[in-house]
Amino acid sequence: FLRKLLLFGFYAGFDSDNSSGDFSEANHKVPEMLDLDPHQSNITGKHNGETEIQENGIKRHRTSLPAPMFSRSDFSVWSILKKCIGLELSKITMPIVFNEPLSFLQRITEYMEHIYLINKACSHADPLERMQAVAAFAVSAVASQWERTGKPFNPLLGETYELTREDLGFRFISEQVSHHPPISAFYSEGLNKDFIFHGSIYPKLKFWGKSIEAEPRGTITLELLKHNEAYTWTNPTCCVHNVIIGKLWLEQYGVVEIVNHSTGDKCVLNFKPCGLFGKELHRVEGYIQDKHRKKLCVIYGKWTECLWCTDPTTYETYKKIEKRGGEQKKKSSEEDIKSENDEADDMPEVQDTVQFIPGSKLLWRINCRPPNSSQMYNFTSFAVSLNELEKGMEAILAPTDCRLRPDIRNMENGNMDVASKEKERLEEKQRAARKERAKDEVEWHTRWFHQGTNPYTGTPDWLYSGGYFDRNFSDCPDIY
Repeated sequence: FLRKLLLFGFYAGFDSDNSSGDFSEANHKVPEMLDLDPHQSNITGKHNGETEIQENGIKRHRTSLPAPMFSRSDFSVWSILKKCIGLELSKITMPIVFNEPLSFLQRITEYMEHIYLINKACSHADPLERMQAVAAFAVSAVASQWERTGKPFNPLLGETYELTREDLGFRFISEQVSHHPPISAFYSEGLNKDFIFHGSIYPKLKFWGKSIEAEPRGTITLELLKHNEAYTWTNPTCCVHNVIIGKLWLEQYGVVEIVNHSTGDKCVLNFKPCGLFGKELHRVEGYIQDKHRKKLCVIYGKWTECLWCTDPTTYETYKKIEKRGGEQKKKSSEEDIKSENDEADDMPEVQDTVQFIPGSKLLWRINCRPPNSSQMYNFTSFAVSLNELEKGMEAILAPTDCRLRPDIRNMENGNMDVASKEKERLEEKQRAARKERAKDEVEWHTRWFHQGTNPYTGTPDWLYSGGYFDRNFSDCPDIY
């Protein structure tokens, strides 16, 4: 029950302006901190405000968090449940110990970790190769979620996050444009004016007893300006298993259709569900077809590992050979696997990796995580740098930027008690502001995005209004 509440908050949790405040997490004793090798604490020797400059003039971002994550294993379930008796689920604020020190707006920014795939798409003259790179980018966008079962902080209404990475060639801005339902809008552009990437996210949650399913809503749009092309798609469904008992594990499933609105080409990717024996766990399989529905290539791999492509004939020939060879072993192996998976709804132990088909082309491979990633909420190297507050940055950031949130900042620094109190204070401030607007009949106005229509799909969307990087923040709301 507790874990169900926790993971409900993964996208749109109970940390809302409906919270009653009856359950105070600030009074709960925080578990002890995990040990972290001091030699791995930060390779650059720099933390907030101390970014190192390499000899070539490019900033070297931090490689570790200021403090390791806290152990959740010693957390008392009963200490939560006994205070939740009789309360509505929407009135429960979850303990900060189950969070990770990032806002959901920063989690969205992790789409940009594999931006080199957008750069590849921009550089290709062949539209098929461009679609292959875009498909790989769409898969890579969900790869950072692998083993990330910590809950990002729910953004406050009006919260923003900006990221400029000159070394990677992009800048990014996002805003929490709605609190009920929770909607996050984002916009990114290449510093060389070669692409625009934008969208909005508002997932729909479903409870299935042992698991929680987040069905994605909102359109993702990528525009390649040099080629005058626009691609749109929607992310796959995300499901977290074993929310009541057992080891948490996550899978992505569903069909993702990437449409090139200029050529009519389409990429259809099937993120396969785990299945009874776990054989299809993490697998992605699909194809690219032209406007006449002729298959141009087949794509296969795992969203947690890598993605390959080959021509349809080669793929079908390989599958036929594989099927003939597999029929002889199928019956006995299925019985062995079933006996291993009958015990519980734990994550299936699948040892095999992607089976390479000779002649295939590698489209994408996941980045290796830092050696101490398990003690840093399973962050990637890119994620570790997202909340870094560099020297002088505070003076130019919007006052609504996630980096300035005191609860996230204190959690990152290991000050869990202070972080918990700050989180409770911010939620109360948000509730009070909402009540004051209702009393005065004042509507909330977003600052950097507005409601409109996606120009390519014709569906409702949140569009960037522009002007953020002019840095006129005089009328930004006071949310912290």
